Amino acid sequence: MGLFSKSCLGIDIGTFSIKIVELTQIGRKRKLGNYIQFQNTFQTTSPFRSFGKDSPILLSEEVAEVLEALIKKTKIKEKRAFIAIPDFSTFFTTFSLPPMTESEIPQAVEFEARHHIPIPLSDVTFDWQAIETKEEMKGVKKLKILLVAVPNSVINQYQRIATLAGLKLEGLEAEIFWLVRASIWGKKSQKTLCLVDIGYTSATISIIDNGILKESYSVDMSSLELTKALVDSLKIEFSEAEKLKETYGLDPKKFPVFQVLSKQINLFCLEIQRICENFYQNENKQITNIILAGGTAFLPGLKEYFKAFLKKEIEISNPFLNISAPQFLKERLKELGPSFSIALGMALRGVEE
Repeated sequence: MGLFSKSCLGIDIGTFSIKIVELTQIGRKRKLGNYIQFQNTFQTTSPFRSFGKDSPILLSEEVAEVLEALIKKTKIKEKRAFIAIPDFSTFFTTFSLPPMTESEIPQAVEFEARHHIPIPLSDVTFDWQAIETKEEMKGVKKLKILLVAVPNSVINQYQRIATLAGLKLEGLEAEIFWLVRASIWGKKSQKTLCLVDIGYTSATISIIDNGILKESYSVDMSSLELTKALVDSLKIEFSEAEKLKETYGLDPKKFPVFQVLSKQINLFCLEIQRICENFYQNENKQITNIILAGGTAFLPGLKEYFKAFLKKEIEISNPFLNISAPQFLKERLKELGPSFSIALGMALRGVEE
């Protein structure tokens, strides 16, 4: 590709889908090499991952086989890859440390971690970063820490998948970090924003302040829950409910569908509202913009419904906007952007290093 080029794959293993993005960076230019998605059928096949007691259970052999087939189909040669770890299997917490010198911070963080992580530290891999720093006096700092921990059993499962698929695993990180990297850049990185990711089986509400993740919460709302609500309320088959959801969404003219979905979305909006208000009370920073990501971002009427309910500016994530790609793909990539945000964010990490 050239003397100063670098390529990497970003891989997002969802509950019923796998997405791959290949990026190449040549100088300062980032070029889309390839992208592909495999979608499992909910009613006829098993999920790629399911919820275990402390972590997701991954079908390593099946996932590896699908990855190999997708890579072969798209004729991708690159083996370097970053893979996302789902937020529901990641522990997030924030806490403050009293004034101390820089050399004392790592030991203090480890001590605090024992009180915040619900399983033994020997069973997890954790990392941290200072999200606020206040110098009390020369050489003495008061810090607010973001702590992230992942069970070692989860890491082992993803490492096994990469090995079986013949990939060189460059790193693992929680989905939200990849999502922030892909969705928030330019002038948006200087604002205080709420990033809402609505996936097939879960949703995440995160607060980003000046490009830094300050808070992140997994909540019980998803595309699947919306479909199930239609199934239960309208007494229809799952496939019909999916079609109604995708076709009409929150169109008030389709009252039976609107009535069911709006009830679920109202509860979700109230949770977003609560999180934003709590952040304002604690940090004295007003959140005026919300960015929607995930495959449900383009649900008909959702953007307008959020704007009316939350009284905030609503934007749908467009992570491919600054990626070089053929002109004929621009509109298609805009449509796919919200659901490919995590995979693209991982690929970006790979070409930035």
